[in-house]
Amino acid sequence: MKPIYITDLDHTFLRTDLSISDFSTQVWNEKANDNILSIATARSYQTSRDFLHTLHLTAPMILLDGSMIVSAEKKLIDVQTINKALGDAVVEIGFGFDIDPFIIGLKDMDLNESFLYPRTLNRHQKFVLKGYKDDPRMQFNPQNKTMDMNLKIVYFGEYTTLKPLCDALKSTFEDAIECKLAPENYSDGYFLTILHPKGDKAHALEKVMHYLERDSNDMTVFGDSLNDIGMFNLAKTSIAVSNALDEVKAVATIVLPHSNDEDAVAKYLRTIPIIN
Repeated sequence: MKPIYITDLDHTFLRTDLSISDFSTQVWNEKANDNILSIATARSYQTSRDFLHTLHLTAPMILLDGSMIVSAEKKLIDVQTINKALGDAVVEIGFGFDIDPFIIGLKDMDLNESFLYPRTLNRHQKFVLKGYKDDPRMQFNPQNKTMDMNLKIVYFGEYTTLKPLCDALKSTFEDAIECKLAPENYSDGYFLTILHPKGDKAHALEKVMHYLERDSNDMTVFGDSLNDIGMFNLAKTSIAVSNALDEVKAVATIVLPHSNDEDAVAKYLRTIPIIN
């Protein structure tokens, strides 16, 4: 059976300037003939497809930190959403910390997405928003109300603001939500992501294995950040790029000598023997 390789995108497979080198593209597409290759990313379906349109994807994509699993043909395999009542209650807690969220959700089951942004923006949020300047999915959300199908609620800001907010959300909602606090690698801030408790990469990887009728012994995963640790603990082989966080390297099976800007994933894939 074909081995399965699943990689994170930002700071793992993508370069820091959000490009994919010709070398990485060539190696990926060569290896896609004899291996099952796909991604597990915090990014949405449309953004991921925009980045990966030159690559052959041969397994379902894990998207939005694991909230959604979609085939390359846009078949929805699984989705885990936060309902509006719970989402609005989460946002209400955030008001007490003087911070408003970005909200990412589905408008319909055809995978049409909405990115809601608030009226009040701190400098970290303004930095993030610049990257979506002309994105038609962006919608102004001055009342900070969530959607019927919220894939994730995201706060960007200082650690001193987000850590107490994270603790308050965990204390208030316990197992009803999943909270992930991590450094924001494109700036000097942090981001706090709130997901459905089964909307993380580890749960999504289990569903992909079930969908492909394979088990963890067949899985190799690549990553760099805290939201990859669940996958690392699940897969037989977990590979951290050299620029990964120390917490990620500590649980990795392999730590590569190269960074995302040095095509680390592609250089590893190139070493995979050809299946006869």
